[in-house]
Amino acid sequence: MSARAQLAAARRLVVKVGSSSLSSLDGGLDPERLDRLVDALAARRAAGTQVVLVSSGAIAAGLAPLGLTRRPRDLATQQAAASVGQLLLAHAYSASFARYDQPVGQVLLTADDMIRRAHYRNAQRTLERLLGLGVLPVVNENDTVATDEIRVGDNDRLAALVAHLIGAEGLVLLSDVDGLYDDDPRRPGSSLIAEVAAPADLEAVEIARPGAASLGRGGMATKLTAAAMASAAGIPVLLAAAEEVGAALETAVDGPKTGTAFRPSGRRMSARRFWLRHAADVRGRLDLDEGAVNAVLRRRRSLLAAGIHGISGEFVAGDVVDLVGPNGVVVARGVVGYDAAELPALIGRRSDELPPEQRREVVHADDLVAMAGS
Repeated sequence: MSARAQLAAARRLVVKVGSSSLSSLDGGLDPERLDRLVDALAARRAAGTQVVLVSSGAIAAGLAPLGLTRRPRDLATQQAAASVGQLLLAHAYSASFARYDQPVGQVLLTADDMIRRAHYRNAQRTLERLLGLGVLPVVNENDTVATDEIRVGDNDRLAALVAHLIGAEGLVLLSDVDGLYDDDPRRPGSSLIAEVAAPADLEAVEIARPGAASLGRGGMATKLTAAAMASAAGIPVLLAAAEEVGAALETAVDGPKTGTAFRPSGRRMSARRFWLRHAADVRGRLDLDEGAVNAVLRRRRSLLAAGIHGISGEFVAGDVVDLVGPNGVVVARGVVGYDAAELPALIGRRSDELPPEQRREVVHADDLVAMAGS
């Protein structure tokens, strides 16, 4: 089945919309743009699809009320704008969806909700319950409290994380561009790419950077990262213009194609493995010899102390660490079973050389995930 066919048939969908698609630099939220988005989401919802909306726009919505003419650069003013704008954005969505008697719920997430396993599971339960109650969740990163150090980074990546979190069958990324081009779309002769079948298709594509007047943090590069994350986990993706939101959510399989579709390039993985690969907070590093790399990657075995020849970082048992091969490349990531202070006395030694209480795995196979390209 093609990516477009999968998106058309999806019974659970995540839709992400960017700041520039909802706001203007001089006028705050644009009610007409927001209503057009809501019209399309409500239509898809009425057709029986559960929808989660990941919406940027809180900071942009707060600019006009604060008398600001451009997105602030300092974190404190960004957070002040988000504090004002978040209320305006939530009220606007609630009022617009009320035209369809569709209840909405606001879900504000921080990086902690993605990188800490207990928080991740709690966010998963909350979203599942909202969907079960017929609510359309509106998700945003909590810019009011997030710091540079604990940001998810952009709502494109957040949307991909949420799509896997809830077991979505499709991800739609809406922005101010109508898809992926084979060159900078401002150059004559550039062409829209209708479908990306595999990551290798992107190797020759030149990515245009967002303009200086952009209201958001993201750009084409962040959208491609999000599409790669989702498609590698078995989720089809559509990148399209917010102006064409109706056609994008109808996802026509035959006839004119809207935007760029990304075929799933991998199998859907467990929530735990996806969390490990894309969201976990990495606390340290274990350097492996070639034999340990083969055992972990090829034979899917647990990592033992004998295959480790170096450690770095300050971590405790239960933290996430990178596993690095002899060439310096991260080959896997996993949950470590020892504190950093315990390992120097163990590394390089066979299990039968260790006391019985220290013969357990350093990283269990069930708590390991191979990294992309390994």
